[in-house]
Amino acid sequence: MTITGTAVQEPSASTAPPAPEAGEPKQPFVKRLWRGRPEDARWARPAFWGLLLVTAALYFSNLSSSGYANSFYSAAVQAGSQSWKAFFFGSLDAGNAITVDKPPAALWPMALSVRVFGLSSFAILMPEVLMGIGTVAVVYASVRRRFSPAAGLIAGAVMALTPVAALMFRFNNPDAMLALLMAVACYFVVRALEDGRTKWLLWAGVAIGFAFLAKTLQAFLILPPLAIVYAVCAPVSLKKRLGQLAAATAAIIVSGGWWVAIVELWPASSRPYIGGSQNNSFLELTFGYNGLGRLNGEETGSVGGGGGNTGTGQWGETGWDRMFNSEIGGQISWLLPAALILLVAGLVATRKLKRTSVTRGSFLVWGGSLLITMVVFSYMAGIFHQYYTVALAPYLAAVIGMGSTLLWERRKDIWASLTLAAAVVASAAWGYVLLNRTPDYLPWLKWLVLIGGLVSALGLVFAGRINRQLALAAASVGLAASLAGPTAYTVSTLQEGHTGSIVTAGPAGASMMGGRGGPGGGGGMGGGMPGQNQQNGNTQGQGQQGGNGNGFPGGGMPGQNGNSNGNGNSQGGQSQQQGQGRQNGGMPGGTTGEGGGMGGGVGGLLNGATVSDEAKKLLETDSGDYTWVAAAIGAQNAASYQLSTGEPVMAIGGFNGTDPSPTLAQFKEYVADGKVHYFISSGSGGGMGGSSSGTSSQITSWVEANFKKVTVGSATFYDLTQKASS
Repeated sequence: MTITGTAVQEPSASTAPPAPEAGEPKQPFVKRLWRGRPEDARWARPAFWGLLLVTAALYFSNLSSSGYANSFYSAAVQAGSQSWKAFFFGSLDAGNAITVDKPPAALWPMALSVRVFGLSSFAILMPEVLMGIGTVAVVYASVRRRFSPAAGLIAGAVMALTPVAALMFRFNNPDAMLALLMAVACYFVVRALEDGRTKWLLWAGVAIGFAFLAKTLQAFLILPPLAIVYAVCAPVSLKKRLGQLAAATAAIIVSGGWWVAIVELWPASSRPYIGGSQNNSFLELTFGYNGLGRLNGEETGSVGGGGGNTGTGQWGETGWDRMFNSEIGGQISWLLPAALILLVAGLVATRKLKRTSVTRGSFLVWGGSLLITMVVFSYMAGIFHQYYTVALAPYLAAVIGMGSTLLWERRKDIWASLTLAAAVVASAAWGYVLLNRTPDYLPWLKWLVLIGGLVSALGLVFAGRINRQLALAAASVGLAASLAGPTAYTVSTLQEGHTGSIVTAGPAGASMMGGRGGPGGGGGMGGGMPGQNQQNGNTQGQGQQGGNGNGFPGGGMPGQNGNSNGNGNSQGGQSQQQGQGRQNGGMPGGTTGEGGGMGGGVGGLLNGATVSDEAKKLLETDSGDYTWVAAAIGAQNAASYQLSTGEPVMAIGGFNGTDPSPTLAQFKEYVADGKVHYFISSGSGGGMGGSSSGTSSQITSWVEANFKKVTVGSATFYDLTQKASS
């Protein structure tokens, strides 16, 4: 993009390097790969490769410290590496009893990696790191095309150094694949805005369709801004634009719907139960638990609902400021005030350009995606975890890169220099606030950020209009001050392991809810199970690093007698395991199974039990004679035993232990057919949110009344091949 006086001049529609003249030798591929475009500065392409190399070095460092990370998904990855049927459906076990509560696309790269390299933490998490590197590259490429290499580098650096991105691109939840595919979709829409070619819009549709197979309806959040921007701004006739959007819609349906169609048409009797659904239907799961339920808080079978549009519920406060509050702010919001300022500035600066302006279209694509995702996240009343905000990272990074360089080029205009200075001050001031929320964490850094931002702003306003070198120095100080806080949080994130289903980025104590794990880490939801007389709301793990976790304000789940200070130790069974970062809250009454785990912790939110060598040996004996070596209430408990033994373990009731699968009649049939060897006791019937009439409770009661109890260490099993004595 070039600047003439005060007017922004649109670059040419095509930014591809010029074709060589006739007879002119074509540059070797390796040289082109390293050198980049002929019109680029010599530093541009090496700097891009350097950005990817640094990102890889950061994200691969200490990767295995998280162990199996979220064992719920790791168990499904293991199953997919053993059974192609489990691979296709996303089953939790190779016996194909029940699936995860998401479609399986995010599991496929990890399962293939485990097939090639064997089961290990590194093999599971390596594909996630590669997705993170890919997302940085896509954001760079999109921003660089319409702006400059410097803009692309800033955007890529912001993406890589966002704390929640450093967390989730090293974790095995579906959010890593979702963020990558959403960035790819935005990239293709911007390409389509350049020349109006249908193929780019079709590829955008394919990306969104596969994103649906990673995390269902969340993939569709950005469809409205993308469709509207293309319908208004594309450089072709209105009739053709509408036809192209229809074709892109068909691409979404085909790329995301083929798997859904197969699952819905497949006889239910010969496929696994659809986890998270109440009627064994993927469509019900999509529009219920994973769809409207996330917005209104009515998730049947979940561990709890939301708090309404303006209230406080189990999943935190909703409202316009949710992305900035003490639970979420440190994950994503460091540069969010600056991004909003720069987005408005970019739209103002390009307001007089023609309808087909790709520069303005880029702001609308990335900025529109940022705004709509922010609004939905801020007001959704259902299940919401801090790490969901990784979806915002590509959009935020692109807006920062585009807006900052656009204003830099116009810095001689007083409004541009003042706006750029305001963005720097906003980043510095908000960085100070976020760092001040954890007073003991690098107390000097908040002052460095604040002072650096103020100095930079003054330099941009005054020196920027006089001397380019001084302006460049001021801009560098401002960039460093803006990135210092998120970089520190990112480094802290990389230094720790993270396990369980609720994880947060940044240093310990920086978020009011969430968990840390891995060697020496603690973490998870504070307090015990509902109905316990728990005095303190903080759970702590015990190990090398002595990490600690932070619970819900007030000390845990509803019905508990928690201390609002949220400190101390929760002892629900063996909630502290020497050298392990797993949290295992006990059942009401304190009765424990292996490690005191109830169906996988608090409603499946935490990793399950620690499996002893004796228990492992018991389950491995004659394991080849059974479809499932054991059955357990809840997915996390089952996953712990499955990952330890390498043998299928049935997760009764799915993630939370509340899914109606298998029924008591089905389980009796499995036992009669000799398909299940042991039942792993959780100390009490049912899963989180279960009732005496639930299938989990019914199965537990039937097993306890009819089969022989076997105690191994602190764990209790029931041998389903031996009847209990009278």
